[in-house]
Amino acid sequence: MQRESMEFDVLIVGGGPAGLSAAIRLKQMAAAAQREVDVCLIEKGAEIGAHILSGAVMDPRALNELLPDWKDLGAPITTEVSEDRFLMLSETGARQIPNSLLPDCFLNHGNYVVRLGNVAKWLGEQAEAMGVEIYPGFAGAEVLYDEAGAVMGVATGDMGVGRDGEPGPNYQPGMELHAKYTLFAEGCRGHLGKSLEAKFNLRANADPQTYGLGIKELWEIDPAKHQAGLVVHSAGWPLGSDTYGGSFLYHLEENLVSVGFVVGLNYSNPHLSPY
Repeated sequence: MQRESMEFDVLIVGGGPAGLSAAIRLKQMAAAAQREVDVCLIEKGAEIGAHILSGAVMDPRALNELLPDWKDLGAPITTEVSEDRFLMLSETGARQIPNSLLPDCFLNHGNYVVRLGNVAKWLGEQAEAMGVEIYPGFAGAEVLYDEAGAVMGVATGDMGVGRDGEPGPNYQPGMELHAKYTLFAEGCRGHLGKSLEAKFNLRANADPQTYGLGIKELWEIDPAKHQAGLVVHSAGWPLGSDTYGGSFLYHLEENLVSVGFVVGLNYSNPHLSPY
Protein backbone atom coordinates (compact mmCIF):
# COMPACT_ATOMS: atom_id res chain seq x y z
CA MET A 1 0.00 0.00 0.00
CA GLN A 2 1.50 3.31 -1.09
CA ARG A 3 2.05 6.08 1.40
CA GLU A 4 0.18 9.34 1.07
CA SER A 5 2.18 12.55 1.33
CA MET A 6 1.70 16.12 2.51
CA GLU A 7 3.77 19.18 1.61
CA PHE A 8 4.85 21.97 3.98
CA ASP A 9 7.30 24.83 4.03
CA VAL A 10 8.73 23.75 7.40
CA LEU A 11 8.36 20.46 9.27
CA ILE A 12 9.30 20.27 12.96
CA VAL A 13 9.82 16.87 14.58
CA GLY A 14 9.20 17.08 18.33
CA GLY A 15 6.73 19.05 20.42
CA GLY A 16 8.95 20.12 23.31
CA PRO A 17 9.88 23.70 24.22
CA ALA A 18 12.49 23.94 21.44
CA GLY A 19 10.25 22.69 18.63
CA LEU A 20 7.23 24.71 19.75
CA SER A 21 9.28 27.89 20.22
CA ALA A 22 10.70 27.47 16.73
CA ALA A 23 7.20 27.05 15.29
CA ILE A 24 5.97 30.18 17.07
CA ARG A 25 8.98 32.21 15.95
CA LEU A 26 8.55 31.13 12.33
CA LYS A 27 4.94 32.28 12.38
CA GLN A 28 5.95 35.59 13.98
CA MET A 29 8.59 36.19 11.29
CA ALA A 30 6.17 35.26 8.51
CA ALA A 31 3.56 37.68 9.85
CA ALA A 32 6.14 40.47 10.08
CA ALA A 33 7.15 39.84 6.46
CA GLN A 34 3.50 39.50 5.39
CA ARG A 35 4.18 36.03 4.03
CA GLU A 36 2.35 32.75 4.41
CA VAL A 37 4.54 29.94 5.76
CA ASP A 38 3.06 26.49 6.28
CA VAL A 39 4.49 25.01 9.49
CA CYS A 40 3.73 21.45 10.61
CA LEU A 41 4.82 19.94 13.94
CA ILE A 42 4.55 16.27 14.84
CA GLU A 43 4.84 14.87 18.38
CA LYS A 44 5.08 11.22 19.42
CA GLY A 45 3.12 11.79 22.65
CA ALA A 46 -0.65 11.43 22.71
CA GLU A 47 -0.79 15.14 23.49
CA ILE A 48 1.68 18.00 23.66
CA GLY A 49 3.59 17.84 26.95
CA ALA A 50 3.01 14.12 27.52
CA HIS A 51 6.68 13.20 27.04
CA ILE A 52 8.29 16.11 28.88
CA LEU A 53 10.19 15.68 32.14
CA SER A 54 7.85 17.72 34.30
CA GLY A 55 9.66 19.34 37.23
CA ALA A 56 12.10 22.07 36.23
CA VAL A 57 13.57 25.42 37.14
CA MET A 58 13.03 27.75 34.18
CA ASP A 59 14.89 30.91 33.23
CA PRO A 60 12.21 33.12 31.60
CA ARG A 61 14.65 35.10 29.44
CA ALA A 62 13.95 33.24 26.21
CA LEU A 63 10.20 33.37 26.81
CA ASN A 64 10.44 37.11 27.46
CA GLU A 65 11.97 37.48 24.01
CA LEU A 66 9.56 35.09 22.27
CA LEU A 67 6.26 36.11 23.90
CA PRO A 68 6.80 39.24 26.04
CA ASP A 69 3.16 39.18 27.21
CA TRP A 70 3.31 35.56 28.41
CA LYS A 71 1.84 36.48 31.80
CA ASP A 72 -1.21 38.10 30.20
CA LEU A 73 -1.54 35.04 27.95
CA GLY A 74 -2.00 32.82 31.00
CA ALA A 75 1.28 30.92 30.95
CA PRO A 76 1.43 28.27 33.73
CA ILE A 77 4.55 29.95 35.14
CA THR A 78 3.65 31.42 38.50
CA THR A 79 6.02 30.13 41.20
CA GLU A 80 9.11 32.34 41.32
CA VAL A 81 12.16 30.88 43.05
CA SER A 82 12.16 32.12 46.63
CA GLU A 83 15.32 30.45 47.96
CA ASP A 84 18.27 28.34 46.78
CA ARG A 85 19.91 25.70 48.96
CA PHE A 86 22.75 23.33 48.12
CA LEU A 87 23.36 20.50 50.56
CA MET A 88 26.27 18.06 50.94
CA LEU A 89 24.70 14.88 52.28
CA SER A 90 26.18 12.16 54.46
CA GLU A 91 24.55 9.08 55.95
CA THR A 92 23.79 10.98 59.14
CA GLY A 93 23.05 14.53 58.09
CA ALA A 94 23.57 17.45 55.72
CA ARG A 95 25.82 20.50 55.48
CA GLN A 96 24.60 23.54 53.55
CA ILE A 97 27.06 25.23 51.20
CA PRO A 98 26.95 29.06 51.43
CA ASN A 99 25.30 30.50 48.34
CA SER A 100 28.24 32.86 47.88
CA LEU A 101 30.38 29.82 47.04
CA LEU A 102 27.99 28.32 44.49
CA PRO A 103 28.44 28.61 40.71
CA ASP A 104 25.84 30.63 38.83
CA CYS A 105 24.00 27.52 37.63
CA PHE A 106 22.80 26.94 41.20
CA LEU A 107 21.63 30.52 41.74
CA ASN A 108 18.09 30.90 40.45
CA HIS A 109 17.01 34.42 41.44
CA GLY A 110 14.42 35.52 38.88
CA ASN A 111 13.75 31.99 37.65
CA TYR A 112 10.54 29.99 38.09
CA VAL A 113 9.72 26.49 39.33
CA VAL A 114 7.44 24.97 36.68
CA ARG A 115 5.82 21.78 35.54
CA LEU A 116 7.40 21.69 32.12
CA GLY A 117 4.69 19.48 30.65
CA ASN A 118 2.15 22.21 31.39
CA VAL A 119 4.43 24.85 29.87
CA ALA A 120 4.79 22.77 26.69
CA LYS A 121 1.03 22.29 26.48
CA TRP A 122 0.52 26.05 26.79
CA LEU A 123 3.15 26.72 24.11
CA GLY A 124 1.30 24.29 21.86
CA GLU A 125 -1.89 26.28 22.32
CA GLN A 126 -0.08 29.50 21.37
CA ALA A 127 1.42 27.83 18.29
CA GLU A 128 -1.94 26.48 17.13
CA ALA A 129 -3.52 29.92 17.59
CA MET A 130 -0.90 31.25 15.17
CA GLY A 131 -1.77 28.65 12.56
CA VAL A 132 0.81 25.93 13.20
CA GLU A 133 -0.53 22.48 12.24
CA ILE A 134 0.19 20.20 15.22
CA TYR A 135 -0.24 16.44 15.02
CA PRO A 136 0.24 14.68 18.38
CA GLY A 137 0.40 10.90 18.44
CA PHE A 138 2.58 10.76 15.32
CA ALA A 139 6.20 9.72 15.74
CA GLY A 140 8.76 10.24 13.02
CA ALA A 141 9.84 6.74 11.96
CA GLU A 142 12.41 7.48 9.27
CA VAL A 143 14.14 10.39 7.58
CA LEU A 144 13.34 10.90 3.90
CA TYR A 145 16.03 11.99 1.43
CA ASP A 146 15.80 13.38 -2.09
CA GLU A 147 17.84 12.20 -5.06
CA ALA A 148 20.72 14.49 -4.08
CA GLY A 149 20.83 13.01 -0.57
CA ALA A 150 19.36 16.06 1.16
CA VAL A 151 16.71 15.73 3.86
CA MET A 152 13.25 16.24 2.39
CA GLY A 153 11.09 15.32 5.40
CA VAL A 154 10.13 12.31 7.48
CA ALA A 155 7.71 9.41 7.36
CA THR A 156 5.49 8.56 10.29
CA GLY A 157 5.26 4.99 11.57
CA ASP A 158 2.94 2.36 10.12
CA MET A 159 -0.15 1.56 12.20
CA GLY A 160 -1.87 -1.78 12.69
CA VAL A 161 1.28 -3.92 12.54
CA GLY A 162 1.03 -7.27 14.36
CA ARG A 163 3.46 -8.69 16.90
CA ASP A 164 5.08 -10.67 14.12
CA GLY A 165 5.89 -7.44 12.29
CA GLU A 166 3.42 -8.18 9.52
CA PRO A 167 0.48 -5.93 8.55
CA GLY A 168 -2.72 -6.79 10.43
CA PRO A 169 -6.37 -6.33 9.39
CA ASN A 170 -6.31 -2.66 10.48
CA TYR A 171 -3.00 -1.86 8.84
CA GLN A 172 -2.41 1.70 7.67
CA PRO A 173 0.90 2.80 6.17
CA GLY A 174 2.60 5.87 7.59
CA MET A 175 2.33 9.28 6.04
CA GLU A 176 5.17 11.00 4.21
CA LEU A 177 5.61 14.61 5.34
CA HIS A 178 7.70 16.61 2.88
CA ALA A 179 9.12 20.06 3.60
CA LYS A 180 11.57 22.60 2.25
CA TYR A 181 13.13 22.66 5.70
CA THR A 182 12.99 19.98 8.40
CA LEU A 183 13.88 20.83 12.00
CA PHE A 184 14.66 17.94 14.34
CA ALA A 185 13.78 18.77 17.96
CA GLU A 186 13.57 15.24 19.35
CA GLY A 187 15.41 15.85 22.59
CA CYS A 188 18.23 13.74 23.98
CA ARG A 189 19.32 10.88 21.69
CA GLY A 190 16.32 10.85 19.37
CA HIS A 191 16.49 7.90 16.98
CA LEU A 192 16.16 10.13 13.89
CA GLY A 193 18.92 12.34 15.25
CA LYS A 194 21.17 9.33 15.71
CA SER A 195 20.57 8.27 12.10
CA LEU A 196 21.41 11.79 10.89
CA GLU A 197 24.60 11.82 12.98
CA ALA A 198 25.66 8.56 11.35
CA LYS A 199 24.73 9.55 7.78
CA PHE A 200 26.34 12.99 7.84
CA ASN A 201 29.11 12.15 10.34
CA LEU A 202 27.96 14.97 12.61
CA ARG A 203 29.89 13.72 15.66
CA ALA A 204 33.27 13.92 13.92
CA ASN A 205 35.82 16.03 15.84
CA ALA A 206 33.25 16.67 18.58
CA ASP A 207 33.69 16.07 22.29
CA PRO A 208 31.80 13.04 23.63
CA GLN A 209 28.42 13.90 25.09
CA THR A 210 27.64 13.39 28.77
CA TYR A 211 24.56 11.41 29.77
CA GLY A 212 22.84 10.72 33.04
CA LEU A 213 19.91 8.70 34.29
CA GLY A 214 17.27 10.81 36.01
CA ILE A 215 14.45 9.54 38.22
CA LYS A 216 11.64 11.89 39.26
CA GLU A 217 8.43 11.75 41.28
CA LEU A 218 5.83 14.36 42.16
CA TRP A 219 4.91 14.45 45.86
CA GLU A 220 2.17 16.29 47.72
CA ILE A 221 3.53 17.11 51.17
CA ASP A 222 2.39 18.52 54.50
CA PRO A 223 1.62 22.24 54.00
CA ALA A 224 3.69 23.00 57.11
CA LYS A 225 6.77 21.65 55.32
CA HIS A 226 6.07 23.31 51.97
CA GLN A 227 7.79 26.50 50.85
CA ALA A 228 6.66 27.63 47.40
CA GLY A 229 9.65 28.45 45.22
CA LEU A 230 12.24 26.66 47.37
CA VAL A 231 14.92 24.99 45.21
CA VAL A 232 17.15 22.40 46.89
CA HIS A 233 20.04 20.56 45.22
CA SER A 234 22.32 18.04 46.87
CA ALA A 235 25.43 15.97 46.28
CA GLY A 236 27.12 13.19 48.19
CA TRP A 237 25.24 10.37 49.91
CA PRO A 238 23.97 7.89 48.78
CA LEU A 239 26.57 8.18 45.98
CA GLY A 240 30.27 7.66 46.59
CA SER A 241 32.88 10.35 45.97
CA ASP A 242 33.82 8.67 42.68
CA THR A 243 30.30 8.87 41.18
CA TYR A 244 28.82 11.95 39.56
CA GLY A 245 25.24 12.77 40.53
CA GLY A 246 22.90 14.25 43.08
CA SER A 247 19.30 15.03 43.88
CA PHE A 248 16.84 17.91 43.73
CA LEU A 249 13.67 19.13 45.45
CA TYR A 250 11.65 21.77 43.60
CA HIS A 251 8.72 23.20 45.59
CA LEU A 252 5.87 23.98 43.20
CA GLU A 253 2.46 25.43 43.98
CA GLU A 254 -0.34 23.63 45.89
CA ASN A 255 2.03 21.79 48.29
CA LEU A 256 3.63 19.87 45.42
CA VAL A 257 7.33 18.99 45.32
CA SER A 258 9.20 17.58 42.35
CA VAL A 259 11.65 15.05 43.80
CA GLY A 260 14.49 13.85 41.60
CA PHE A 261 17.74 11.90 41.60
CA VAL A 262 20.36 11.94 38.82
CA VAL A 263 23.34 9.63 38.26
CA GLY A 264 25.92 10.08 35.51
CA LEU A 265 26.09 7.05 33.25
CA ASN A 266 29.89 6.86 33.52
CA TYR A 267 29.76 5.25 36.97
CA SER A 268 32.27 2.43 37.37
CA ASN A 269 30.53 0.25 39.98
CA PRO A 270 28.55 -2.36 38.00
CA HIS A 271 26.38 -3.10 41.04
CA LEU A 272 25.22 0.51 41.49
CA SER A 273 21.45 0.82 40.99
CA PRO A 274 20.12 4.40 40.75
CA TYR A 275 16.70 3.07 41.72
